[in-house]
Amino acid sequence: MNETKAPEAPRKLGAKAPRTRLSKLFDNRWVGLAGLLIALLAPFVNASNYALSIMTSAAIFAMLASGLNIVVGYTGLLDLGYAAFFAVGAYTSGVLATRFDLPLLVTVPAVIVVTVIAGIIIGAPTLRLRSDYLAIVTLGFGEIIRITANNLPVTGGPSGIYGIPSLTDSPVAFYYVTVVIVAIAIIGASRLGRSRLGRAMRFVREDEDAAEATGVHTYRVKLAAYIAGAVWGGLAGVLFAGHLSAISPNSFTFLQSALVLMAVVLGGMGSVPGVVLGAIVISLLPELLRGVADYRYFVFGVLLIIVMLVRPQGLWPARSKEALK
Repeated sequence: MNETKAPEAPRKLGAKAPRTRLSKLFDNRWVGLAGLLIALLAPFVNASNYALSIMTSAAIFAMLASGLNIVVGYTGLLDLGYAAFFAVGAYTSGVLATRFDLPLLVTVPAVIVVTVIAGIIIGAPTLRLRSDYLAIVTLGFGEIIRITANNLPVTGGPSGIYGIPSLTDSPVAFYYVTVVIVAIAIIGASRLGRSRLGRAMRFVREDEDAAEATGVHTYRVKLAAYIAGAVWGGLAGVLFAGHLSAISPNSFTFLQSALVLMAVVLGGMGSVPGVVLGAIVISLLPELLRGVADYRYFVFGVLLIIVMLVRPQGLWPARSKEALK
């Protein structure tokens, strides 16, 4: 006799699909530690000045992306002028270090204060706007900061500032210092996302009107997110100034803001490990494509389009705690 197989019970509406190996890998808490270990061991593979320079730049870019992720990924505020805070931090540390002959580390408290003030000055009048209007205004402020730096004598004008002291004398030591600082900043951004303020940011991102109706002071939450992102960007600017020992307005154009935003979107908005992965891809991929010479940015753009078509939610999308249960 042929035994008939009992029909499978239909899946209930809203039931979660079984987790794949890839999703289990994304949820593994040890992945971040493994990434940090790879970063620490990288100089043992290649410790040339060129390789160290590229890896240090990638780490600084990851810190920039984690800061913008607080604004865009957590809170949903489209910021097209994030390079402004990057410039404020770099110029503040550069001016203090060169004019007053101070070590770069001593300038950090002043950088934090100045970036907080800059975040309040830029954010306070603009964060009552939404969507495209906010993006246009932040883009304008980013260009205002760059043009101001290009015309002020104290910032060196178009020539910029040269002779900025580094944090260390050795490129290897500076790379390790950068990795440690960036790791602390990324952990801080991750902890912020899990905090009460981080939950309020996500409520604002999902539905600002509903968040306001439930008692969330949306304007204060957005301003807090904007200031936090400004501090992250300013500290990344300190590392950038120490890394290159010279800064100029050409380093803080709209393209820089667009690349950081691209890293956030590519990695997965709201996902800290995804944003770090996106920053590494955006910063390292053009260097890996140097073999195709003049066509490398064309290939770079094509590859980004393919990735976004295949993974529209990002390389490492954010997952809520409910989804992990």
